[in-house]
Amino acid sequence: MAGFKSDFMRIVHERGMVHQCSDAARLDELLASGVRTAYIGFDCTADSLHIGHLMQIMLLRWWQRTGHKPIALMGGGTTKVGDPSGKDETRQLLTPQQIDANMASIRKSFANYLSFGSGPTDALMVDNAEWLDTLLYIPLLRDVGRHFSVNRMLTMDSVKLRLERDQPLTFLEFNYMILQSYDFVELHKRHRCILQMGGSDQWGNIVMGADLGRRMAGAELFALTSPLLATASGAKMGKTAGGAVWLNPDRLGPYEFWQYWRNTEDADVGRFLKIFTDLPLGDIARLEALKGQEVNEAKKVLATEVTALAHGRKAAEEAAETARRTFEEGARADTLPSVSMPRARLTAGIAAFELFHEAGLAESRNEARKLIKGGGGRLNDKPIAADTVTVGEGDLDSSGTLKLSAGRKRHVLVRAT
Repeated sequence: MAGFKSDFMRIVHERGMVHQCSDAARLDELLASGVRTAYIGFDCTADSLHIGHLMQIMLLRWWQRTGHKPIALMGGGTTKVGDPSGKDETRQLLTPQQIDANMASIRKSFANYLSFGSGPTDALMVDNAEWLDTLLYIPLLRDVGRHFSVNRMLTMDSVKLRLERDQPLTFLEFNYMILQSYDFVELHKRHRCILQMGGSDQWGNIVMGADLGRRMAGAELFALTSPLLATASGAKMGKTAGGAVWLNPDRLGPYEFWQYWRNTEDADVGRFLKIFTDLPLGDIARLEALKGQEVNEAKKVLATEVTALAHGRKAAEEAAETARRTFEEGARADTLPSVSMPRARLTAGIAAFELFHEAGLAESRNEARKLIKGGGGRLNDKPIAADTVTVGEGDLDSSGTLKLSAGRKRHVLVRAT
């Protein structure tokens, strides 16, 4: 956008990745005059990040690609408290061993997005347990707590919404924003970090951290948030009927990941290409202009480019080829998702609706029945006449495999073992 001196500020504004920014002109000036450091925090509540985190990861990627140093802050300490933002109930407290295991697994999510190392613009991965676990309670209250107004803390959405809904907020959770703010101070002291980024629901916490840095260290710190994304139809990004769209391949394979993006709503294609890929804006404008059936080509590009970042180019191209063979040629592709089933169960025979549920093509048996009764269930590319049809050993091919399909786009191979 016109007016910005720094590549980072221009690019993230052009791509629609900014919701709010504190003193954007001053931040832009600093970014144009040297290498700067920014961070985003990620708590370790699961063993993988999901696509709800993806815009944050892309912000760090653009930060690095425009010549600056990104920090991915792992919440080994803050996860022990639990972020109350957007939650009506207290998060389940995890053991230190669970947090460590989740953190080790989450690290894989960043592998294809950031370049880590010891150079001036190489990314760092830091664990806030390094300083939070060693804090003493009375010194924390005196040195940090005195800078926080309870009146102001009660106005934060993470607190206010819970109280307005008459949902309990523990004193432990109430401290989360203090610890998050203190992270910013420590990262400034240790790594000369000047910017914290996050989702728009984190704006209040981030601004409080910048204010704490000014009060405790006289530091000039900044806040930048991205918009919370929803699809054009209003659905929350990152959720499907089958659950979260995870970034780690052991939670969701490249083919299923590719399919999620291939099924993007027409109205979202251009926006998602800008946010979730590195493609030049000129290429995106050309893809965004496609109409009718041609928009499917843009969706395939989106799916392949996003999957290439998450899983690597080879896995993305294999997923695209599997989809092409499956949907365009009607072939059975060996790289489709698969499940194993004891051959004895197929020898005895299993109801089609049971098999669809167990194969993960329906969340419940009732949903599987509705799918088949509505004509959306297929066995080896042929419609299933009724939900009670028995699937047996005779439906296996010479390799001991059969193919189930839910609609035109979801397929699973069942392999007899």
